[in-house]
Amino acid sequence: LGWACWKTYVGRPEVHNAHISAMGQLGNCLGAAKHHEAALSVKETELSILRRVGAREDRMLVAQTNLAITYQGLGRFEEASRMIGDVYSGYLRLEGVEHEDTLRAALNYAISLVKLKRFEEAKALLRKMMPVARRVLGASHDYTLRMRWNYAETLYKDAGASLAGLREAVSTLEETEQTARRVLGGAHPIT
Repeated sequence: LGWACWKTYVGRPEVHNAHISAMGQLGNCLGAAKHHEAALSVKETELSILRRVGAREDRMLVAQTNLAITYQGLGRFEEASRMIGDVYSGYLRLEGVEHEDTLRAALNYAISLVKLKRFEEAKALLRKMMPVARRVLGASHDYTLRMRWNYAETLYKDAGASLAGLREAVSTLEETEQTARRVLGGAHPIT
């Protein structure tokens, strides 16, 4: 599908939205097929074109997110985390703390920090954003539930975790699991 999309629009000027969208689709399809090296080249080019043509910032943030996913697929977790952090900062500046895109970016950033075992940073971010997600999206929203789940991970995966921290992790996971089961059903992947 990605190649078909690209072939259809490759002849258009690079400033044309269809050309850039086709490039994004091609990069995403290559990534989904685990051709991360090829996807990297396409996604870096897409971001470069977006910058060159002066695309809207929200469009560039989406391209950066997709590029960070490719970095993760290549095992380049530090680069991915830096870029995801930049995306979070971008959405925070562009949309404000209570926007759904900002909350998703915060969740993605926290997940990247947990992967790098930077538990204190992830914990601080999640402590700040969980109440916002609960207030804006509701206690049963996917992002809110995933923030709580990841917060618990920061508590129990940390080698220096205290007994109180482990108890908080258990309590958080039990509450999150109950809410997720009630809202999403027992067959959902996070229940």
